[in-house]
Amino acid sequence: MKVGFIFILGFLVSSDEFLDWGTTGHRTVGEVAAQHISKKTQIAIEDLLEGASIAYISTYADEIKSDYRYDAYNSWHYANMELDENYDSSKKNSKGDIIQAIGKCIKVLKSKRASKKDKKFYLKLLIHFIGDLHQPLHLGKKSDKGGNDVKIKWFGKISNLHRLWDSDLIDSSKLSYTELSKNLPRLSQAQQREFASSPISIWIEETHKITKKIYNDLPENVNLGYRYRYENFETIRLQLLKAGLRLAYLLDDIFK
Repeated sequence: MKVGFIFILGFLVSSDEFLDWGTTGHRTVGEVAAQHISKKTQIAIEDLLEGASIAYISTYADEIKSDYRYDAYNSWHYANMELDENYDSSKKNSKGDIIQAIGKCIKVLKSKRASKKDKKFYLKLLIHFIGDLHQPLHLGKKSDKGGNDVKIKWFGKISNLHRLWDSDLIDSSKLSYTELSKNLPRLSQAQQREFASSPISIWIEETHKITKKIYNDLPENVNLGYRYRYENFETIRLQLLKAGLRLAYLLDDIFK
């Protein structure tokens, strides 16, 4: 009984502190990626994941937070920066961060020596982390734990700035991940290629620009609702689309 209680408590603490896009957001990113990968990439991924879809395993890196054996990976979900910093100038986390994590995942997946078991594990992490990188509060300030300590109310219920952008805004749409993936912005083929093929430094820069805006535009009255959703949901839709397109491009490069 005591062990079970500790397990559940650990899950609740981890979930509250390190959430990222929530289930719907991550699966939307995975679904978009699945629609844009090549047939060769699809076959390679199906082999590694033993038939599981990209959308299905996109939440794996959050699920393992409930297991203390994976505690070393907690810092891999984010990179704290002050608003006037960029990633290169920021102080790096000695335990690792999301940028370093993505590099590690790519290295393992491209390695000819890595085992299938390792490649499967790091593929699951990579799929998740590309989604995380496009959630602006994952590049938030260290002083407030990426917005976790910025208390707000969402339609009258207690929440925080991080959770608001993780899941509150997305969940308020009442859309499933398949519905949301079908209702993302329309881009031309040229725009899709431009977004997808840009270097990771651009992804960081774009996301952190949104991070700054979120902090700077937070209303004094933090009982947020319809207006905040109206003003920000298009940003979320575009970030989810970018994440999915970039994930697909990256996976095609890995499994080419």
